[in-house]
Amino acid sequence: MSKEERIVELLEELVKWAKVTGFTQVKNLLLKILPSPEERIAYQSSDGERTGRDVAEIAKVSQPTVTKWWKIWIKAGIADPVKVQRGERAKHLFSLDDFGIEVPVIEPMTTEGSGSGENET
Repeated sequence: MSKEERIVELLEELVKWAKVTGFTQVKNLLLKILPSPEERIAYQSSDGERTGRDVAEIAKVSQPTVTKWWKIWIKAGIADPVKVQRGERAKHLFSLDDFGIEVPVIEPMTTEGSGSGENET
Protein backbone atom coordinates (compact mmCIF):
# COMPACT_ATOMS: atom_id res chain seq x y z
CA MET A 1 0.00 0.00 0.00
CA SER A 2 1.40 3.36 -0.98
CA LYS A 3 1.79 6.24 1.42
CA GLU A 4 -0.99 8.17 -0.38
CA GLU A 5 -3.37 5.20 -0.18
CA ARG A 6 -2.66 4.84 3.54
CA ILE A 7 -3.35 8.55 4.08
CA VAL A 8 -6.67 8.25 2.22
CA GLU A 9 -7.58 5.18 4.30
CA LEU A 10 -6.81 7.01 7.53
CA LEU A 11 -8.80 10.07 6.48
CA GLU A 12 -11.80 7.91 5.59
CA GLU A 13 -11.61 6.28 9.02
CA LEU A 14 -11.40 9.69 10.70
CA VAL A 15 -14.50 10.82 8.83
CA LYS A 16 -16.39 7.73 10.05
CA TRP A 17 -15.40 8.44 13.67
CA ALA A 18 -16.25 12.13 13.34
CA LYS A 19 -19.73 11.27 12.07
CA VAL A 20 -20.41 8.87 14.92
CA THR A 21 -19.06 11.08 17.68
CA GLY A 22 -20.61 14.27 16.37
CA PHE A 23 -24.09 12.93 15.63
CA THR A 24 -25.62 13.67 19.04
CA GLN A 25 -24.02 17.10 19.30
CA VAL A 26 -25.24 18.12 15.85
CA LYS A 27 -28.75 16.80 16.52
CA ASN A 28 -28.93 18.69 19.82
CA LEU A 29 -27.69 21.87 18.13
CA LEU A 30 -30.28 21.55 15.36
CA LEU A 31 -33.07 21.01 17.90
CA LYS A 32 -31.93 24.04 19.90
CA ILE A 33 -31.58 26.39 16.94
CA LEU A 34 -34.69 25.12 15.11
CA PRO A 35 -37.33 24.81 17.85
CA SER A 36 -40.42 25.73 15.82
CA PRO A 37 -42.04 23.94 12.88
CA GLU A 38 -41.60 27.08 10.77
CA GLU A 39 -37.86 27.22 11.46
CA ARG A 40 -37.44 23.56 10.55
CA ILE A 41 -39.38 24.01 7.33
CA ALA A 42 -37.38 27.11 6.44
CA TYR A 43 -34.08 25.39 7.25
CA GLN A 44 -34.88 22.31 5.20
CA SER A 45 -36.07 24.54 2.33
CA SER A 46 -32.92 26.67 2.37
CA ASP A 47 -30.99 24.97 -0.40
CA GLY A 48 -28.98 27.96 -1.59
CA GLU A 49 -31.13 28.19 -4.71
CA ARG A 50 -34.38 29.45 -3.22
CA THR A 51 -34.70 33.13 -2.42
CA GLY A 52 -35.61 34.44 1.02
CA ARG A 53 -39.04 35.22 -0.36
CA ASP A 54 -39.42 31.63 -1.63
CA VAL A 55 -38.41 30.14 1.72
CA ALA A 56 -40.66 32.57 3.59
CA GLU A 57 -43.63 31.54 1.47
CA ILE A 58 -42.94 27.84 2.05
CA ALA A 59 -42.55 28.30 5.83
CA LYS A 60 -45.41 30.82 6.14
CA VAL A 61 -43.22 33.51 7.73
CA SER A 62 -41.97 36.91 6.59
CA GLN A 63 -38.94 37.36 4.36
CA PRO A 64 -37.10 39.44 7.00
CA THR A 65 -37.58 36.55 9.43
CA VAL A 66 -35.92 34.16 6.99
CA THR A 67 -33.04 36.60 6.48
CA LYS A 68 -32.57 36.80 10.26
CA TRP A 69 -32.64 33.02 10.58
CA TRP A 70 -30.12 32.61 7.75
CA LYS A 71 -27.65 34.83 9.60
CA ILE A 72 -28.10 32.80 12.81
CA TRP A 73 -27.69 29.47 11.01
CA ILE A 74 -24.57 30.58 9.15
CA LYS A 75 -23.01 31.92 12.36
CA ALA A 76 -23.89 28.68 14.21
CA GLY A 77 -22.29 26.59 11.46
CA ILE A 78 -25.39 24.67 10.38
CA ALA A 79 -25.64 26.48 7.03
CA ASP A 80 -23.23 27.81 4.45
CA PRO A 81 -23.50 31.30 2.96
CA VAL A 82 -24.23 31.44 -0.75
CA LYS A 83 -23.31 34.69 -2.47
CA VAL A 84 -25.87 35.93 -4.97
CA GLN A 85 -26.19 39.12 -6.97
CA ARG A 86 -28.36 40.86 -4.38
CA GLY A 87 -26.69 39.61 -1.21
CA GLU A 88 -26.47 36.26 0.48
CA ARG A 89 -28.60 33.16 0.88
CA ALA A 90 -28.12 30.15 3.11
CA LYS A 91 -27.73 26.50 2.23
CA HIS A 92 -28.46 23.98 4.95
CA LEU A 93 -25.58 21.63 5.73
CA PHE A 94 -27.65 18.85 7.26
CA SER A 95 -30.84 17.09 6.31
CA LEU A 96 -33.12 17.06 9.33
CA ASP A 97 -34.42 13.67 8.20
CA ASP A 98 -30.94 12.20 8.70
CA PHE A 99 -31.18 13.11 12.40
CA GLY A 100 -34.74 11.89 12.87
CA ILE A 101 -36.00 15.46 13.25
CA GLU A 102 -39.50 15.82 11.93
CA VAL A 103 -40.13 18.49 9.33
CA PRO A 104 -43.83 19.34 9.31
CA VAL A 105 -45.60 19.56 5.99
CA ILE A 106 -47.40 22.82 5.44
CA GLU A 107 -50.29 22.57 3.06
CA PRO A 108 -49.92 24.82 0.03
CA MET A 109 -52.04 27.96 0.02
CA THR A 110 -55.00 27.75 -2.30
CA THR A 111 -57.42 30.36 -3.50
CA GLU A 112 -60.36 27.97 -3.32
CA GLY A 113 -62.84 29.08 -0.72
CA SER A 114 -60.84 32.17 0.18
CA GLY A 115 -63.36 34.50 -1.34
CA SER A 116 -60.65 36.69 -2.83
CA GLY A 117 -60.30 35.08 -6.23
CA GLU A 118 -57.16 34.91 -8.36
CA ASN A 119 -55.76 38.27 -7.31
CA GLU A 120 -54.73 37.02 -3.88
CA THR A 121 -51.22 38.14 -2.86
